[in-house]
Amino acid sequence: MRALFFMLMVLGLIACSSDETNAPENPTDESLYFPPLSGTEWATSDPADLGWNTAKIAELESFLTATHTEAFLILQNGKIAYETYFNEKTATDLFPWNSAGKTLTAFTVGIAAQQNLLALNDKTTAFLGRGWTSMTAEQEDAILIKNQLTMTSGGDFTAENTACYDPECLHFKTTPDTEWYYYNAYYTLLQPVLDAATSKGFEAFFENELKTQIGLDGRWVSLGYNNIYFSTARSMARFGLLNLNQGSWDGNQLLNSAYYEAMTTTSQELNPAYGYLWWLNGKARYQLPGSTQTFTGKLIPNAPDDLIAGLGANDKKLYVIPSKKMVIVRLGPAAYFEDLGPTSYDNDLWGVLNEVF
Repeated sequence: MRALFFMLMVLGLIACSSDETNAPENPTDESLYFPPLSGTEWATSDPADLGWNTAKIAELESFLTATHTEAFLILQNGKIAYETYFNEKTATDLFPWNSAGKTLTAFTVGIAAQQNLLALNDKTTAFLGRGWTSMTAEQEDAILIKNQLTMTSGGDFTAENTACYDPECLHFKTTPDTEWYYYNAYYTLLQPVLDAATSKGFEAFFENELKTQIGLDGRWVSLGYNNIYFSTARSMARFGLLNLNQGSWDGNQLLNSAYYEAMTTTSQELNPAYGYLWWLNGKARYQLPGSTQTFTGKLIPNAPDDLIAGLGANDKKLYVIPSKKMVIVRLGPAAYFEDLGPTSYDNDLWGVLNEVF
């Protein structure tokens, strides 16, 4: 009996060792498909096989057409489950992300931080030099990189042009971390921070550390004070898939889990629906761009609570929904009226989507 027991113990240890050896390096990759880094190949799924209510897809298309959508794409488990283009647009056309592209910058800052090129609690002045604002030295030194990521820099948002990042445009209003306001200039200056922190500058660092790692196309384009990313709808979906998988692309962990979690959860209590340049659903209250008012309830009541989003002016939408293993991209002109970030269109769209899946 002892010999038999010993043999069973040994076999059990061998089995456990084998299971550990064959365990996936990154469990979040399990069951997710990743398209090749180059070319147009991308596996698809049949909505009927996914359990969608396919009879409602025609209503979705009518809604998309009526709201001026030009590109719409849904990934389920990484595969394309639905993709359509309107107004003579195609899968090769480039679209501006507008402020949905803030998420690209947030991700790139995280990569720089994990390479010890900067820290979120570093003073912005350490990279931009004294006098990057019109504030006193003490006021200027109080602004940290983290404030730029969370819209809590304390700049005077009553300025005529909140996109202007010239020193004469940037004045003190309040102590950082005491007021949330969607102030574009302080966000935009994250890219000059990365210019100073990296050896070859922001765009080269972005290209090497993020763009080529997941097969993004497109480029940054300077439009006045704004630096806007343009790409195909599929490239926006690629970035969504990377974030659905918590910063890992097909086993290649681009961003550490600690920063990813901080980026995609409440970053400050002033606006619980905001992470590091990502919008967060499912919170008890939220603020919107261009306003100091706090609204009670969820950012997008019709959407899943765990949705995170890159939301750009004129209804540029990147939704990432972990509970559904889904990424959704909407590009094109404004659905109803031109506005920043979240709009009423988000909730209307999700009302229609909920009828489909």
